[in-house]
Amino acid sequence: MTLSTTRRRLSVAAATAGAGILFFAGSASAHVSVQPGTADQGSYAKVAFRVPNERDDAGTTKLEITLPADKPLTSVQTRAMPGWKAEVEKTKLATPIDNHGKPLTEVVSKITWTADAGTRVNPGTFEDFEVSMGKLPTDTDKLVFKAVQTYDSGEVVRWIDLAGPDGKEPQYPAPTLKLTAKAGAGTTPTTASAKPSTDAKASVAAVAEDKSDDSTARTLGVVGIVVGVLGLGAGVFAVLRASRRGTSA
Repeated sequence: MTLSTTRRRLSVAAATAGAGILFFAGSASAHVSVQPGTADQGSYAKVAFRVPNERDDAGTTKLEITLPADKPLTSVQTRAMPGWKAEVEKTKLATPIDNHGKPLTEVVSKITWTADAGTRVNPGTFEDFEVSMGKLPTDTDKLVFKAVQTYDSGEVVRWIDLAGPDGKEPQYPAPTLKLTAKAGAGTTPTTASAKPSTDAKASVAAVAEDKSDDSTARTLGVVGIVVGVLGLGAGVFAVLRASRRGTSA
């Protein structure tokens, strides 16, 4: 085996291991999400749909967010973004809902951001698409938004999947906003020595769950890196062994 052949095989092994590292680390953390991940029930909130660019050879030029039809919101406003055009679609309601004492017959059901010419979310970067929305419902613990991300290469990624019965995160999870009971809502003030309220326990549980999700993502990323390094070592060993055989022959 010649020296050039050995070097070529080493390069292939390194590239394969590197791809494995990027795959595991990327799949563990990079997806369209809602920031921050929690908000108070019955409140108005400003959230951002965070869009990381996952491709090295293309940029994101379009984002579509579908709002949950079963939990209509009376107010939805987008924040102006240089280089992007935001369009909203509205849907008529079968049954009007109250909006500060007046019946509301249609609500925003979809938001689409489209990049102007020369604008995109570049590889290795992310963008926050901000929205003010409310009132958030009080009869559910989460709102699920289905997202569609389009690249200038023509690729379309649909972030619309829900977690299964086992709670395991799907490959393309839909952005989800967790709703918690507003602190002090419907409760009587207590002294410092009293037991924590149900609302406080819910808030603590939500924070613990968020930390657990982050820890899981980091763990998966570390596992991916370890697998990649082991693959690189195995590839290098195989190439060196083949090189020795060729030399001895």
